[in-house]
Amino acid sequence: MALAQRSTLKNAAAQRTRSAAAPRVAFSSPVVAQLRQAAQTVRAAQQPAAQRNVKAQAAAVEATQAKTEVYNKSQFELYTLTTWLLQEQRKGKIDSELATVISSISLACKQIAAAVGRSGISSLTGVAGTGENVQGEEQKKLDVISNDIFCNCLRMSGRTGVIASEEEATPVAVEETDSGNYIVVFDPLDGSSNIDAGISVGSIFGIYEPSISVGSIFGIYEPSETCMVDGDLDQSLEACITNVCQPGKNLLVAGYCLYSSCHTMVLTIGDGVYGFTLDPYVGEFVLTHNRIQVPEVGKIYSFNEGNYAMWDEPTKKYMDSLKDPAKWGGKPYSARYIGSLVGDFHRTLLYGGIYGYPGDAKNKNGKLRLLYECAPMSFIAEQAGGMGSTGKERVLDIQPTEVHQRVPLMIGSKKEVEYYESFYKN
Repeated sequence: MALAQRSTLKNAAAQRTRSAAAPRVAFSSPVVAQLRQAAQTVRAAQQPAAQRNVKAQAAAVEATQAKTEVYNKSQFELYTLTTWLLQEQRKGKIDSELATVISSISLACKQIAAAVGRSGISSLTGVAGTGENVQGEEQKKLDVISNDIFCNCLRMSGRTGVIASEEEATPVAVEETDSGNYIVVFDPLDGSSNIDAGISVGSIFGIYEPSISVGSIFGIYEPSETCMVDGDLDQSLEACITNVCQPGKNLLVAGYCLYSSCHTMVLTIGDGVYGFTLDPYVGEFVLTHNRIQVPEVGKIYSFNEGNYAMWDEPTKKYMDSLKDPAKWGGKPYSARYIGSLVGDFHRTLLYGGIYGYPGDAKNKNGKLRLLYECAPMSFIAEQAGGMGSTGKERVLDIQPTEVHQRVPLMIGSKKEVEYYESFYKN
């Protein structure tokens, strides 16, 4: 018994000696985690290769299933124009009335897209036989049809107060308006001279708020009539024109629809530019271009060089400089010109470069209209990081003096438009 007691005492003393010689170390949580990770790595390395392969295969299958689930979820999810408008309405960027006007325009674009697609087999090509429009241009059948479609869709929306079309001599007031009183300006079918050849055409539109009350000037809308009320016709027409003739910087919405191999609506509500492509299977515009940004520079120009001899000297010098290989490292600019503002501008918006229709000796202010062509397109360009100019001033700052006023237009990549302006400043 004494021997066992002495052995126990000796072991206890040895333990106290070891504890005093090597005091315990309190490891922090990160250190403990690292040690545990290292231990797991060692154990994993000691596992048989077959077992490790089984685990790796299982992990790969799980990852593939997860990706498949995400893909299947997005495969049938359509982010349509209607969905986008509802989202913007929730954010407070537009109200329900403005969303209704935009929706009515999208409906008009769908109808026009269908008419353009059937034009060759439905006898919709050629001239309408109605003579010239207010612009002095011979109307095509589809010009008249597209104008009627736009007017009817806007009239039935119940949210449009005044409309101004390229095909109408004066603005038209709409009696069917319930509320909203938005002013819509549009070119129902830009580039219609190309329609018989199957080349891209399009519609351009812009939406303003009324600058003065137009509630008293509404009359029964007819496509061939102007702003009419039970009162002084001159006063009514003056009120219509006052509301329509606003600078482009007042635009709430601007957009265009391109009718081509696919039908694309490009739209801005003053917060970026979005592109929607018409899905023929579901009949909806689907978001395909999110927040379009025009490249800051581009080596493509779109000018009608047939008018070169009638251009002023700054424009001639500008054009000559683009063609000078020595100025651009041996590779001058490339020319691309469709003859349709919507088609040429759409390419410029996506690829960069410049579209221009300057004034000339025959048409001092060019041929493009300020209200429903130059201003909406310039608004889109600026929202996409580009620029719209006459060569001397910003298009959106111009105060219109008449509904069908024409101005020169240089639009596209910011650096390219600034380069054109430099020839006038110098």
